[in-house]
Amino acid sequence: MTDTAIPTRRANWPAIYGAAIIILGAALGFLIWATPVTEDGAKAWTDPMIPGGWMAWTFPVALFFWVIASLLVLFTILAVRFPETPRRGILRIETTRGDRLFITLLGSAFICLGWLFFFGAPVWWGLMLCLVYAAAVFRWV
Repeated sequence: MTDTAIPTRRANWPAIYGAAIIILGAALGFLIWATPVTEDGAKAWTDPMIPGGWMAWTFPVALFFWVIASLLVLFTILAVRFPETPRRGILRIETTRGDRLFITLLGSAFICLGWLFFFGAPVWWGLMLCLVYAAAVFRWV
């Protein structure tokens, strides 16, 4: 048997990044386009995008799911492009970037719910607290 190297095909990462940006940008553009407009021509950001639909698909709700989908695409590309070995943080469990993203999203949901319970709307300061929490999770967990 000979030890011949099998040629591998290199991925065209700039094209992959560009395709992801174009697809996600087009989806965001569609969401902005699909936002209802009032009689005077202004965007009604909190009106239902599908009148009489089964769910209140407003622009903020659709933007929330777009952000989650964008994070999943980003972390998938990162996992393929830069594989990592799990690390052990302060929770004493092995976590990867995806695990830390899940912990961050779950914790942020509870932070926002707690903020709504104790302080009510708006949740801007709660979102700032979520960003601090996310930085801590990705640094120490």
